[in-house]
Amino acid sequence: MGVLDRFEKGVEHVVSAAFAKAFRSDVKPVEIASAVRREMDDRAAAVSRGRTVVPNEFVVELSSSDLNQVEQWGADALADEMIGAATEHASSQRYSFVGPVDVSFTEDESLTTGRFQVRSATRRGAVAPATSSVASSRHPIVDIDGQRYLLTGPVTVIGRGSEADIIVDDSGVSRRHLEIRVTPGGVIATDLGSTNGTFVEGHRIDAATLVDGNTITLGRTRIMFWTGADEGDDLDDGR
Repeated sequence: MGVLDRFEKGVEHVVSAAFAKAFRSDVKPVEIASAVRREMDDRAAAVSRGRTVVPNEFVVELSSSDLNQVEQWGADALADEMIGAATEHASSQRYSFVGPVDVSFTEDESLTTGRFQVRSATRRGAVAPATSSVASSRHPIVDIDGQRYLLTGPVTVIGRGSEADIIVDDSGVSRRHLEIRVTPGGVIATDLGSTNGTFVEGHRIDAATLVDGNTITLGRTRIMFWTGADEGDDLDDGR
């Protein structure tokens, strides 16, 4: 199955028969998803050896009637499916993001029913989906229950609260539990005064310098930390 086929099937999975009947305009969800994919391809920028950065924020502009139908069905669910499909496309093409992927819908009064356009931006955040296994000391990867995140900012907070950069669904984890800070001297993990503590390789820590392959435990959650072989900062973003 080709990349575009998988991309379209991912969107079709969430678009139920009821939605297909309700979505009576000429705009189809798969068309929007394909436009997001093209926007990524068209704006892909090679910033260093082996690293190509693509936009991570997408705004889909729709006519009033089309936006109303999307909202009636559930814009958040459709956006989530498109985010997943965009991340899969980035993985297949070895693209990199510099922040979390976001898809939103907005009204453009100049558009007629059935017409839409996609605007995109590359916006830095603390974390991004890890679209490859390549990591470095500047941009480590953490694996939490099989979900991999690339640390794209200097400071990342992990916790149960909505204010955390990586949210963990674990009652044993505090709202702001752990800070991971990338510094020239190493990557430092600091417990943020959590109730149940932070453990690195089974030892409770207040702060510790992490090394490749470390295991961090918060509550019942185990986090794998990877820096890989640091080959001249392959994950540099061109700053």
